[in-house]
Amino acid sequence: MAKNRPPAPEPLTRERVLEAIRKSGGKAQKRDIAHELGITADQKKELRGILRELEESGALGRTGRKSYADAQALPESGVMDILDRDGDGELLARMRGPEGYFGPTIRLAPGEARRMKGEAAIGIGDRVLAHIGRDDDGEFVARVVKRLGQSAHRILGVYRTNKDPRAKFGGGRVEPADRKARHDIIIEQQHAGEAKDGDLVFVELAPDRGRSQGPKRGLIKEIIGRESDPRAASILAMHTHGIREGFSEDEEAQAKAAQKPTLKNRTDLRDVPLITIDPEDARDHDDAVYASPDTDEKNKGGWRVWVAIADVSAYVQPGSALDRGAWKRGNSTYFPDRVAPMLPESLSADLCSLREHEERACLAVEMVFDREGRKIRHKFVRGLMRSAAKLSYEQAQAAINGEPDDKTKPLLEPVLKPLWAAYACVWAGREKRQPLDIDAPEHKIIFDKGKIVGVKRRERFDAHKLIEEFMIQANVCAAETLEQKQRPQIYRVHDRPSDQKIASITDFLPTVGMSWAKGQTVTAGRFNRILDLAQTSPNKDIINEVVLRTQSQAVYSPDNIGHFGLNLARYSHFTSPIRRYADVTIHRALIRALKLGDDGATDKDEQRYEETAQHISETERTSMAAERDATSRYIAAFLADRVGATFEGRVTGVTRFGLFVRLDETQADGLVPISTLGNERWNHDEAAHALVGEQSGLRFPLGMRVEVRLDEATPISGGLVFSVLSDAEPPQAGWRKSRPSKQGPRGGPHRGRERDSKRGKKRR
Repeated sequence: MAKNRPPAPEPLTRERVLEAIRKSGGKAQKRDIAHELGITADQKKELRGILRELEESGALGRTGRKSYADAQALPESGVMDILDRDGDGELLARMRGPEGYFGPTIRLAPGEARRMKGEAAIGIGDRVLAHIGRDDDGEFVARVVKRLGQSAHRILGVYRTNKDPRAKFGGGRVEPADRKARHDIIIEQQHAGEAKDGDLVFVELAPDRGRSQGPKRGLIKEIIGRESDPRAASILAMHTHGIREGFSEDEEAQAKAAQKPTLKNRTDLRDVPLITIDPEDARDHDDAVYASPDTDEKNKGGWRVWVAIADVSAYVQPGSALDRGAWKRGNSTYFPDRVAPMLPESLSADLCSLREHEERACLAVEMVFDREGRKIRHKFVRGLMRSAAKLSYEQAQAAINGEPDDKTKPLLEPVLKPLWAAYACVWAGREKRQPLDIDAPEHKIIFDKGKIVGVKRRERFDAHKLIEEFMIQANVCAAETLEQKQRPQIYRVHDRPSDQKIASITDFLPTVGMSWAKGQTVTAGRFNRILDLAQTSPNKDIINEVVLRTQSQAVYSPDNIGHFGLNLARYSHFTSPIRRYADVTIHRALIRALKLGDDGATDKDEQRYEETAQHISETERTSMAAERDATSRYIAAFLADRVGATFEGRVTGVTRFGLFVRLDETQADGLVPISTLGNERWNHDEAAHALVGEQSGLRFPLGMRVEVRLDEATPISGGLVFSVLSDAEPPQAGWRKSRPSKQGPRGGPHRGRERDSKRGKKRR
């Protein structure tokens, strides 16, 4: 009788559901999906659950009450709402269907905002008809056909009550937090609600009611805080970019129920004097390191290096509330004054943090290097460790430099000196590998009682490089192990620069007396040679900036294309699972591949790798944009009482509408409007990265040292406006005067509202 039983239905998976929708042309009704998959009555509830999960994750969009669209198979055209700007100032939009938004967030093609002029000009809060296509990198882009009006999108800003007694109405106005917004929004008294002067609010644009001219009017929908709040910049950044704050009750309950680790099924590493070395203000500790000479006679001069990483996967189980929340956040977001963590604090700052002298669960790798810095083997273990010390970069470096304190003095000979000796060995191998070596200084905002009191450059020590290099080696080990075990994984990939960007730098280098030979293979080493030659050049800063902008953006992917910047064939993120979901997936994959427990990656996890990789790449970009925005606002607040002061800086961006200047003192970026540069017309020479006077040939090139005066500082948007006090540089050799332009001087009604599509810089 068993032979006559019907075969068991094939298990439902997210991939099968997505494939069924793709076979239907990217859109399908629920009944069509069920028919395509041949599901049974018992599987209908499971199908509903999978559709709901796919919709929540952004992989599917609802186009009707029971119809869905695949985010990767968008229609060729449709209605879109302009929702936001990315970190480079490009407008972002989503498709709009009868039941709301569907599909991924899509960037408008470069120059779209500039192309739509007059009353048809588009910005955040507008609804448009757009064509969907892909750019040279395969990413979705939208091209606007026409503006359809306003969407119901809410705009974030600060409410200013109307203090003019001659005003015809009460209420006030909302100053948008978006620095590219052109106008304040008028709020009539009846639409102000309970908002008070200085409140941070969300406002929704009111219907036009026949007005085609004049200021926009709006309705205050929500009050989220006060402009005077010391954390206002972070609050604005979080709300602007949709950074999740807080945790669900289920997440908090699971985190609080977590137990301290035991030695069961773990390797005992408690006697290994692993130490953590982190920034002075670090809130969590993912990694610990230890090194000792290799005693193997066959590897004289070699080193053994341990890297132990917090075992987050022991507490965040696949499919749990903690796991779902961490997946949605994708990563922690670090603001100058606070952190929006991926995991609840009881895990991120306690049980999952490798705290000094406390037993902690870890996933550790022991790496063996030969005397030339080549890794010859490695092994992973799931262990129990006890950090011997928590050190800051400054402490560790001072000890190595001969100035140990009471804490580092007993660690100097047995722990710190061997670490530095192993680092010197591994660094020699790195030098042969020739990863990209761009100088990109970081700055730290200094707070005192919630107020900014200064901005200083973060010093970079060998201690930083030591930790970075050991983490890179551990990440390589993780990727190699999973490949050896033939297990799928999410790689950290970095593509070579596009042909368009290579053509751009090829055109640029001759303007600074250098060249890029065409036809040769593009490698990180070639860029390093350019950077090395630039060390003695007066154009060093310009060249560093251009090389940096030539690079592609690193992303996550289940398909390996290598890491161009690090010059590595395989690379996966393993070393920061407290703050990156990507690393959690690698921990689980290793646990499954090496049979280190029953809480490794599941089939469902692996089937989601493509979706997860895309999602966490997006959350990473979102966090970076939010962090930049918060920093810009804090610095603008710090400089607000110094309007009129002069500063030294350099030109970091050249656009059709002006120059962007970065100040030496604070690393703040601001705009010099083209209208302030002089009476003649200034042309944007894209190949030379310079503004050039049409009649005089005078130049303002990228990287030029300038003195500027601060004319405006707007904390709510983070916008700074400067005037250049320095003289322009003389014409280049061979420059010829152009014929007078029939268009007249650059200026007119749209001056200062555009952006250079290639530079991607922001302005007020």
